[in-house]
Amino acid sequence: MRELDDISGAVVDAALKIHQALGPGLLESVYESVLAQELKRRGFEVQRQRSVCFEFEGMQFDEGFRIDLLVEGRVIVELKSLEKLAPVHSKQLLTYLRLMNLQVGLLINFGAYTLKEGLRRVVNGLVAAESPQLRVNDSRQLLDTNSTGERE
Repeated sequence: MRELDDISGAVVDAALKIHQALGPGLLESVYESVLAQELKRRGFEVQRQRSVCFEFEGMQFDEGFRIDLLVEGRVIVELKSLEKLAPVHSKQLLTYLRLMNLQVGLLINFGAYTLKEGLRRVVNGLVAAESPQLRVNDSRQLLDTNSTGERE
């Protein structure tokens, strides 16, 4: 089984490659398709547009939400193609992590001028990693969001 940092690092590396090659401005669905293919090419199991059902107070939601990518069944990747991320986007991903009982998610905004501006790592009940694989070009550290939705 692959480690969370290995999966996250590979997603970030692939996203960086794609952002450098394609740049900002395409539809989210294009980035989703290309990123999924790149990760599959690297040997990762990737599910696209996975529907997630959940129950709340006796009510069953068969399609409560859809996640853009689920990598190795352990890391949620939520993609955007916007000029700028809003705080609600990190909170949305944190909710997905909680409902699926997963620990790590990546919020990637391909619409940002640089990937560093559009990249957030969201954790649910997990201490922020210090792995060098989670850094973009070594000098650009990923920003972690903890389980309260606040940046560390």
